[in-house]
Amino acid sequence: MDATATTTRVDSWIWAVRLTKTRSAATAACRAGHVQVNGERAKAAQPVRVGDEVRIRGTEFERTVQVARVLNKRVSAVVAAESLVDLTPPPPPREEVAAVVLRDRGAGRPTKRERRDLEKLRGRDEE
Repeated sequence: MDATATTTRVDSWIWAVRLTKTRSAATAACRAGHVQVNGERAKAAQPVRVGDEVRIRGTEFERTVQVARVLNKRVSAVVAAESLVDLTPPPPPREEVAAVVLRDRGAGRPTKRERRDLEKLRGRDEE
């Protein structure tokens, strides 16, 4: 393909803009049904044009991007960022979790000291 191409394969474009690490991973995502172009499931060879919306679902994320520039070869991260418009909504904020969990006295598993005291009461101490 020449530099003025108006379309390219969706798996090639996903790899070129660095949404997947390898082209074979992009092809596998298409085969598994994890890639949609304009809301419809895409095969690996489906062409994409400027303005198309591409949605790719990964293991921990789902990205929605719009094609700003058609690429068929892998490019630098700066050029890749300019070649797409990220439409992915921001993730929800993480909930603050208490760093130290305090248990009420007498609740839960007894401490080593409490276990020794219980053993003394039961007469099973080794003294």
